[in-house]
Amino acid sequence: MEIARLRDMAQQIARNFAVLGEAEAAAATADHIAKFWDPRMKAQLLAEEPGELPPVVALALEKLAFAGQTSKPG
Repeated sequence: MEIARLRDMAQQIARNFAVLGEAEAAAATADHIAKFWDPRMKAQLLAEEPGELPPVVALALEKLAFAGQTSKPG
């Protein structure tokens, strides 16, 4: 899948949880991605530079990587 589409999808998920505040939105976004995304999609998004992602999405991916849900390809 194109990385631009994955970024858009992750941003949409994060926007849906924005009302929860940054920390909880990031946790909810990470949970959603962990449960419903294909491992290849997660790995592809995690390979992105965090500075190129919205803060909530970047934090969600940090949570996924810390939890061992996905790892950087390499």
